[in-house]
Amino acid sequence: MPNVLIVEDVMETSRWLAVIAGEAFPGCAIVHADSVRAALAEIRRAGPDVALIDLGLPDGSGIDVLRELRTTRPQALCVITTVMGDDANIVAALSVGANGYLLKEQPAERISRQLSQLAEGIPALSPSIAQRLMEHFRHTGPAANEDGELTAREKEVLAFISRGLRNADVAMQLGMAETTVATHLKSIYRKLGISSRAEASWHAARMGLKPG
Repeated sequence: MPNVLIVEDVMETSRWLAVIAGEAFPGCAIVHADSVRAALAEIRRAGPDVALIDLGLPDGSGIDVLRELRTTRPQALCVITTVMGDDANIVAALSVGANGYLLKEQPAERISRQLSQLAEGIPALSPSIAQRLMEHFRHTGPAANEDGELTAREKEVLAFISRGLRNADVAMQLGMAETTVATHLKSIYRKLGISSRAEASWHAARMGLKPG
């Protein structure tokens, strides 16, 4: 039974997200936090398996919550749930390691469906966010795979990176040096014609890669 942390300062919205989370993760235990401080306390107390994180909080940014989760709970599924759809926030969240970025203007049924797909390794992205990423890939596409397909080892590294793990965590999982992970990652970026972990996550989902 997954533990779900909802980080949202508007109570009505928090309750709405709780209903959605209950549908996406049947039987889950839900905890609410209305600030960065409260969220960090819950992370240290319980360690959530899933976190739905708003960006605009009374005492700071949800990015700080996401960063703490990536440090202390790298296996947790972290999704930004916000009304902020600008490029700066999208890049900031995905580069830190968010597993998804959902705009709260979407219907509840769509959000629930997208969250339920996280377990399959599919990033939870609002259509408009996914479209922006697709546009970027169209621009970088001609450079992709210039040196051939990814090796089996590179695919393993990509699978773990797509789940938000740091290089050190990937190294531990695969029993290799952190510098070796960095070398594989550099090769992956070059072959796919990308420059960020957000793009890497999209490609991992497209290729159906999952950590072994």
